[in-house]
Amino acid sequence: MSEIKNSEYFIELEEKHGAHNYHPLPVVLDKGEGVFVWDVEGKKYYDFLSAYSAVNQGHSHPKIVEALVDQASKLALTSRAFYNSKLGEYEQKITSLLGFDKVLPMNSGAEAVETAVKLARKWSYEVKGITENAAKIIVCENNFHGRTTTIVSFSNDPDANQNYGPFTPGFIRIPYNDIAALEEVLSKEAGNIAAFLVEPIQGEAGVYVPNEGFLKQSSELCKKYNVLFIADEVQTGIARTGKLIACHHEDVQPDILILGKALSGGMYPVSAVLANNNIMDVIKPGQHGSTFGGNPLACAVAMAALDVVQDEKLSERAEELGNLFRSEIEKLIEKTGLITKVRGKGLLNAILINDTPDSSTAWNLCLSLKENGLLAKPTHGNIIRLAPPLVITEEQLLDCVKIIEKTILEF
Repeated sequence: MSEIKNSEYFIELEEKHGAHNYHPLPVVLDKGEGVFVWDVEGKKYYDFLSAYSAVNQGHSHPKIVEALVDQASKLALTSRAFYNSKLGEYEQKITSLLGFDKVLPMNSGAEAVETAVKLARKWSYEVKGITENAAKIIVCENNFHGRTTTIVSFSNDPDANQNYGPFTPGFIRIPYNDIAALEEVLSKEAGNIAAFLVEPIQGEAGVYVPNEGFLKQSSELCKKYNVLFIADEVQTGIARTGKLIACHHEDVQPDILILGKALSGGMYPVSAVLANNNIMDVIKPGQHGSTFGGNPLACAVAMAALDVVQDEKLSERAEELGNLFRSEIEKLIEKTGLITKVRGKGLLNAILINDTPDSSTAWNLCLSLKENGLLAKPTHGNIIRLAPPLVITEEQLLDCVKIIEKTILEF
């Protein structure tokens, strides 16, 4: 008799054969389309995580699927030992769209952050004139930029870095959203500072939105002290917050821009580091690269994904529906003591649960949301991030608000 392949079967397989480096919600997804996903039993859910904002264009967007299939059947990978017929077109498209001279293509968000760190350091020695190995990069507390050894070296989350040392030196941590702290470090140590690396909104920390003007002032201070302003927009970029990149809310053009996740609509790992010639030209042949970075499949997918963002006006939709969502949740807060706050920009939002970070309330609430047909995940114990695909309609969004309200009021 054949084994029944239900959710329990697949969860047990992962428990037995996979490393336990994640703690997923107990749902086994099998299919996705637009804002919806289905589990192996066929139950339908609204996806309110969007694979951490990678599927901004919705699951299995037909235009992106078509680009993927067409290119995969023709040519997937050449390495960068040769030119390919897709890379130049993609480079032209993304640099024109975002206003930079050049792009360096990579695969994962963490690789792109590592690339930006290397680029900033190299620029600081060869252009700014910092003594070799003396360059420092300013970062923010509660940051999340990835999982590599260097990146966890400047995290203050014990889960991220405990027992992974020795750590990479060369980073100074300051509080997020603190202009005075940034200016203090810059005024004392500007001669050795290569860059300031920051998330325009801290996603993993619980959708922490800085004060209006923080990005603009940070960027101006960096210019004043001849320090590069690096924006990690892996999660906030590609229309998620209501602008193509979140820095545009304050008319800031970073010196180095890091993108990933939704750059491919979640269809394939694609990341990018963008900068102008005066910065990017410090990297010469053989000095940095990746076998898969800039492969034709990635380029075709990314071009289609960017087209979808523009053609379907996803930035504008995120802006409009984000305002609606927060105003609806504000009304809910008046009816319950369970949520204390909603915050966010565009369709990157979070609700704060009225309990301690070490409680299981937010997790249990996500289990109840799942039962009611909506998938979300807690971060930092008592915060639930709510980030649907940007293709969601107003009608669908209001339906989700009803599910959230029903779940919370019955909890």
